[in-house]
Amino acid sequence: MGTRCLEKDDKDSKDDKDIMPAIELPHHWAANVLAWTFLNETKADTLLILGDVKHTVATAETPEWRDVPEFFSALGRAVNEVLVVRGNHDGNIEPLLPDGVKVLPSMGVVIGDVGFFHGHGWPSPTLLDCRNLVMGHVHPVIAFRDPAGFRVTKQVWVKADVDCVLLSDVLQRKFGVKRKEEKAKSRLGGLKYGAKCGRLLVMPSFNDFLGGRPLNEARSGSGSGRIAGPVLRSEAVDLCNAETYLLDGTYLGTLEQLRTLG
Repeated sequence: MGTRCLEKDDKDSKDDKDIMPAIELPHHWAANVLAWTFLNETKADTLLILGDVKHTVATAETPEWRDVPEFFSALGRAVNEVLVVRGNHDGNIEPLLPDGVKVLPSMGVVIGDVGFFHGHGWPSPTLLDCRNLVMGHVHPVIAFRDPAGFRVTKQVWVKADVDCVLLSDVLQRKFGVKRKEEKAKSRLGGLKYGAKCGRLLVMPSFNDFLGGRPLNEARSGSGSGRIAGPVLRSEAVDLCNAETYLLDGTYLGTLEQLRTLG
């Protein structure tokens, strides 16, 4: 989460008095506020977090050793159960978590008819039995630019159709499994799976202090410019016609319609 320092943007100023005092926000400050607001509104008894609890990848920064346990201890007083799907930033996270917080594989978990996974890697083939998939990782935003060049970004939900037959074929090649109708068993625990999934929901970041990559801006190359996550790069997800919604549910349009705004 980190801290933020805000300064007055005045290139012509040379006087120290024109520099605004730094504003420091504690780690997980925004997450605490949003989590408590959400839990108070929904009265939920179970909370599932889709990964990236901390910022560092393999280790933890000194403030995270304090803030992550405090954050989850507070959550534990508000809900009966807290589950964390491991994200790519959650290496060695277990020592930071209080007893009772359950860490799930990044390949995901099935709850009801919904499959949840982080998104930096491939989901488990068992999630294809779910009609709906939900992932994180991307931090999707939409960029808006006016004729004067002023640019702002807004976090969005993304709802996209999935070609589940194509996705299952990709997973078959990745994991050596076949669809249920082919009556083959997976080498991953002897599981069978079908091809029901038809929709993918990409969750936004709810923290205004976190950045994101605008999905409606052109990108090229094979490096950091590519969209994050193998599922979204697999061509099994129809991103061009994906619907986008602001955090309050306001419909913005499809990604194809919004490309002219970036």
